[in-house]
Amino acid sequence: MQLIKKSIDARDREDVHFSLSVEAKIDGNENELVARRRSHEVTLAESYQYELPASKPLAQRPVIVGFGPAGMFAALILAQAGQNPIVIERGESVENRQKTVQNFWENRVLQTESNVQFGEGGAGTFSDGKLTTGTKDVRIRKVLEEFVKAGAPAEILYEAKPHLGTDKLPLIVSTIRKEIIRLGGEVRFNTKLVDFSVSNGKLAEVMVEEQGKNRESIPCDDLILAIGHSARDTFFLLDEKKMALQAKSFSVGARIEHPTAVIDRAQYGEFAGSPYLGAADYKLSCHLRDGRGVYTFCMCPGGYVTGAASEEGMVVTNGMSEFARDGANGNSALLVGVTPDDFGHSPLDGIAFQREIERKAFQLAGSDYSAPAQRVGDFLKRKTAGSFKNSAVVPTYQPGVVEADISRCLPNFVTEAMRLAIPYMARRLKGFDSGDALLIAPETRSSSPVRILRNEMMQSLSVEGIYPCGEGAGYAGGITSAAVDGIRCAEKILEKG
Repeated sequence: MQLIKKSIDARDREDVHFSLSVEAKIDGNENELVARRRSHEVTLAESYQYELPASKPLAQRPVIVGFGPAGMFAALILAQAGQNPIVIERGESVENRQKTVQNFWENRVLQTESNVQFGEGGAGTFSDGKLTTGTKDVRIRKVLEEFVKAGAPAEILYEAKPHLGTDKLPLIVSTIRKEIIRLGGEVRFNTKLVDFSVSNGKLAEVMVEEQGKNRESIPCDDLILAIGHSARDTFFLLDEKKMALQAKSFSVGARIEHPTAVIDRAQYGEFAGSPYLGAADYKLSCHLRDGRGVYTFCMCPGGYVTGAASEEGMVVTNGMSEFARDGANGNSALLVGVTPDDFGHSPLDGIAFQREIERKAFQLAGSDYSAPAQRVGDFLKRKTAGSFKNSAVVPTYQPGVVEADISRCLPNFVTEAMRLAIPYMARRLKGFDSGDALLIAPETRSSSPVRILRNEMMQSLSVEGIYPCGEGAGYAGGITSAAVDGIRCAEKILEKG
């Protein structure tokens, strides 16, 4: 017998319990047993084992730009297939990146090429490490198994809401990198894509530049663009090269922070605080009368709000949790959906929209990478002055917060939608509208504002041999779905070989 799924059923606060699914090998005829039981809870188990596509050696080594989840798993699959991929990552190795990010949080020294957004492991390295996804792709199992092989807890294979935690992710991603190198791959840090050339509609070579060194040309037939949602300069390069790009909808808002105990009581009732349950999470959403959606995203139980800027003179927030999720507060992004009708239909208009918000937040909070923060009670009452010094919520944001009216950095239609949504969400999560809860702005990087258009072969509509991939290209939303997309792109290259 083997445990394959474990979830918490907290629909009835007086009867919080676990729901388990197991696979069992039995003596006798399994089909007869299932027929005799006549229960939807008893079914024949379907086994799954990932198999690499058959392939021949490629004429040129494939190149992968970006070493977040999408690029990492694309590289791993190609390395396992013996294709010796070359990975280009503009940021640092995770060991050095951790020091750089900590220096930003503590001393407000921002490195624009290596930060929360850029570097080994991608933006997900400094997050809760959630592995939940809406996709049903069977390759998810491959992703989870590779994480476990790299040091992740085995429970991610059966938890209904698995997560890794920002404290465990560095070792996991560095172990996967070492495996790629062991299999013949190459990973170049502090190196970025600066140009590429095309011949007769096909990719011919890529130009890369390591920090402090000259440009290098790499002959290349297959390039996986796993650049992440914050690679704004690369999006501008693609636009200059006349790549097929499209403005896409995304979301903006702020981080909302509550005491962990408040969330636990709202979700688990008298069972709150049980060591068996851990810190509670939540997922809330509503559609306003004007049709605009408001929802919570990337909830970090027992976590922290962090500075996630990647450009000078701008403020961005994000959330992260350690594996134990034992922090005093929980936070999530409270987001309002925005569309090209709100910011413009040209491919790069969404980036300009994000930058304007981030720049205003930087200036509003004193131009030192502090973030503007406001009590929910003051925000709902439209009070521009107040104090959270005696609030029940001590802000966790690093580098630090400054009390301010967050309406001064977010568009009016966004803050109005948030004001309407918060009381509605409190009907489902008691205390969500607590006056002492904090809003820390802005959250602008929930997903890419650009989609790099691709065909059914997962290649660019403009250039044969370029594979737009993952969250930055507009085809994923989170660690697991990005990793799966990376696997799919690698498979297309192998099928071609």
